[in-house]
Amino acid sequence: MEQQPHILVVDDNREIRDLLQRFLVDHGYRASVATDGTVMKQVLGDNAIDLVILDLMLPGEDGLTLCRNLRVESAVPVIMLTAMGEETDRIVGLEMGADDYLGKPFNPRELLARIKAVLRRTAPFQERQAKESAPVLRFNGWSLTPQNRELLDPDKVLVPLGSAEYALLMAFVTHPGRVLSRDQLLDLARGRDSRAFDRAIDTLVSRLRKKLGDDPRNPRIIKTVRGGGYLFAPPVDSAHEILA
Repeated sequence: MEQQPHILVVDDNREIRDLLQRFLVDHGYRASVATDGTVMKQVLGDNAIDLVILDLMLPGEDGLTLCRNLRVESAVPVIMLTAMGEETDRIVGLEMGADDYLGKPFNPRELLARIKAVLRRTAPFQERQAKESAPVLRFNGWSLTPQNRELLDPDKVLVPLGSAEYALLMAFVTHPGRVLSRDQLLDLARGRDSRAFDRAIDTLVSRLRKKLGDDPRNPRIIKTVRGGGYLFAPPVDSAHEILA
């Protein structure tokens, strides 16, 4: 059975977090919550999140900064929430990479409608295709199923992937044996046209190597090509499993 979208609510107001989490679960979604940017990054690193509901006013890094930084390494859609009604804030939020914007107070049903609309607009093409058959990509004993973003290690143990990690791994496994520059990886993994920093890819590669048990001092899966970028070394086999 296909899993329902996993939504992350980032808001320092406990009442809003709890209300939205219950509301989303009641409407068939999986929902996680975070109080600030630090917790948000932890949740994104440990889970495959499909959409982030991000409050503008947060302790520490504000929502605009978090949205901008998130866009550097991830294509996960973002709906921003704010108590401010200024049009300027809405415009800045959209320029930072937010997919939609909703002012507080808001009707949860309006937010639900916006969530559905954003998910329809941003759904990856390959996931829309996966209703009839799911390609299973295998390398070095590992198995990656794009339909549900499920990565199994050689012992068939599920290894959780964050959205950015999953997108980067997909870029690698669909281009095995090919040297990919940082810019190419950013384009392939994020699927968005905006400026980004090379170091974002280096950080993601480090995290992905850790998930794959790939020794950074002598990597066998994701190799560093000096002056070139990265290369996914093992061959990748593709098979199709017919879904019931």
